[in-house]
Amino acid sequence: MKKLILVAIAFIGFTTLSNAQDISENAIGLRLGDSDGFGAEISYQRALSDNNRLELDLGWRSGNDYDGFKLTGLYQWVWNIDGGFNWYAGAGGGVGTVSIDNVPAGFDDSETFVFVAGDVGIEYNFDIPLLLSLDFRPELGFGDFRDDLDFDIALGIRYQF
Repeated sequence: MKKLILVAIAFIGFTTLSNAQDISENAIGLRLGDSDGFGAEISYQRALSDNNRLELDLGWRSGNDYDGFKLTGLYQWVWNIDGGFNWYAGAGGGVGTVSIDNVPAGFDDSETFVFVAGDVGIEYNFDIPLLLSLDFRPELGFGDFRDDLDFDIALGIRYQF
């Protein structure tokens, strides 16, 4: 119990004492990733404060047995590492729909699902209005098609304004 309290105090101290950085008011671009199929997402980030932001992603996924769309919303905390390098963590969720291939006649080949997601990543903020990121997003899905844990790794490129 004492170790848990010490870790909690250290974490709170680190997050409150870390240097605040300026994150862009808005950023829009692409997030290209792979979990169990290639996917591309249109990604929008909106700053809420000096080190918090909202990210919305609308994407398309294609796997061996399905094609689908999903909408993801994440609340993120951003911390400066050094210079233009930042790391971030977040939590959120979303909704999606899939069209399943090779379904026998008479069965529904589409499904809607919901999911909760976490997010952790690193980004570099260039002097020009360009932001590159690499993130890891575990997603826990709820539905017949997505009722398990899925890991999504993606590269993001965004224009800041």
